[in-house]
Amino acid sequence: MRRITLWLLSTVAAVVLLFSYKTSTMGPGGESSAIATGSDGSAGASWNGTGDGSTAGSTGSGSSNGSSNGSSSGTATGSVAQTRWGPVQVKIAVSGGKITDIRAVQLPDGNRRDREINGYAVPILRQEALAAQSAQIDTVSGATVTSDGYRESLQAAIDAAHLK
Repeated sequence: MRRITLWLLSTVAAVVLLFSYKTSTMGPGGESSAIATGSDGSAGASWNGTGDGSTAGSTGSGSSNGSSNGSSSGTATGSVAQTRWGPVQVKIAVSGGKITDIRAVQLPDGNRRDREINGYAVPILRQEALAAQSAQIDTVSGATVTSDGYRESLQAAIDAAHLK
């Protein structure tokens, strides 16, 4: 009887320890799902059609100097995509209805691995997006969460700039 009790308590203790272990694939708080909203709780983006490099003061679609057919110039900042590793946000520069530059405003940087992933993934994502002129780009292997956040924020910026 004593052996069975000892075995049962050991098994229960092992199972409890096993389920309380936080793996490296979980976020800092142990959560494993991505949340995609803006920093203010919305999914907004800002547009500045002045071309002076600054962003509009409020979120939303703002105004543009060009027509809505995509011939505008200026900058647009996408909404913040809250991923399980941290926020991802991009800003685009538009000239003649084409995306001319993409800059990452916010990226996950909680640890050395985040910075390593950003170092190789973000230039690839930028190059692909500039070539495609859209957010329809492939996921970078090993940077799935960052790629998803990058695409989401990029699409919000493209929508704010009233591009295709």
